[in-house]
Amino acid sequence: MSNVPPPDRPGDEPSSSLSDAQWEAFLREAAEGGGGSAPKEPSARARMVTRRLREEGEATPWRAPQSPPQGGGRTRRRRVGAVVGVLVLAALALVAVRPSLVTDRLPGGGDDGSVTPLAAESARPTGAPGVPAEAERATREHPFRGSPAERWAEGADAIEVPQAKALSGLSEQDVAFALRRTKELLVAANLDPAVLRGERPDEALDVLDPKQPELLPKLRRSLSDPDEDHDPLRLFTRFDPHEARLVGDVVKVRGRMTLAAGEPGVVKVDADYTFVYPLVRANDADGPVARTIIRRHITLTLNDPARWNVTEGKLLMEKYFSEYGNTACDVYDGYLHPGFPDDDGPGGARPTGPLTDPYDRSRTLTGSEPGDCGQVTRT
Repeated sequence: MSNVPPPDRPGDEPSSSLSDAQWEAFLREAAEGGGGSAPKEPSARARMVTRRLREEGEATPWRAPQSPPQGGGRTRRRRVGAVVGVLVLAALALVAVRPSLVTDRLPGGGDDGSVTPLAAESARPTGAPGVPAEAERATREHPFRGSPAERWAEGADAIEVPQAKALSGLSEQDVAFALRRTKELLVAANLDPAVLRGERPDEALDVLDPKQPELLPKLRRSLSDPDEDHDPLRLFTRFDPHEARLVGDVVKVRGRMTLAAGEPGVVKVDADYTFVYPLVRANDADGPVARTIIRRHITLTLNDPARWNVTEGKLLMEKYFSEYGNTACDVYDGYLHPGFPDDDGPGGARPTGPLTDPYDRSRTLTGSEPGDCGQVTRT
């Protein structure tokens, strides 16, 4: 039950010797410290004026000097301010618990078309990056527009090498060498313009130890005579130069590299990166832009040649997993085949697998994923 006095009814109002205007003038003088005697029998309307003036006096800090508030407008402003304050505090609480809720959803950029770059990835994300409210179509001038990759770092600079340290009986210099060579392999296999055009990734192959059984012969076979069992795309990014080419020279990259000790005399370098390639048809001057997204998770090891039968200065490949977004299914010619917005879809077999967000880096790649060709939710 609310404690509200009953309204004045017609016929209950006592008479007054002053008008309401005189009452209001008197009350203002009293509030300013002036003299004057109050009427003895205020009317109901006079009491309402008194209450209104008292309320206006309480809201004085909010009032604009040139235009006093009308009808309690300042009270509404105060309530709005309180609600906004609560929302801001709630947002800050969420950021403290899960910063990606904000960092993955910041607006694209300012009036000059620039975008705010994301900080380097330091741990596995907790979920997929947000979807823009109105995803814009990519253009040749802005090939990453409408994509989370618009805010990613570019090219080799995006592959940041962690601080080296002595580990598992190997010196800091040895570990720094392993990190540097891992980056060189990633760059040579996924960013070298010649390799992207389909040429041999000799610099990437040079990182690997020829003493590792089967690996190099299998990779070389995949490059010279690809098929389903010998697919160079498992480690190298290659496009058919007669079919597609990069827009400009920027590839967006996001991921992280970590160190771990293996057996005595073994250091493991784990690298998990996603590469986004903007593409146009090779001979289409005005056609649309497509994006192909490749995620690679590899683990290389540096083994102490004093303890292991390895080649000094080379790395062993412990494992490598790959996932491709926007390429033809069941085509094993050694090239990626992107679909374009004005196509019915990528060529090859019809996708039968699950829907997948290629930008979702919270998922793990383990090599045990279904082999079916699925569909991407966005590119």
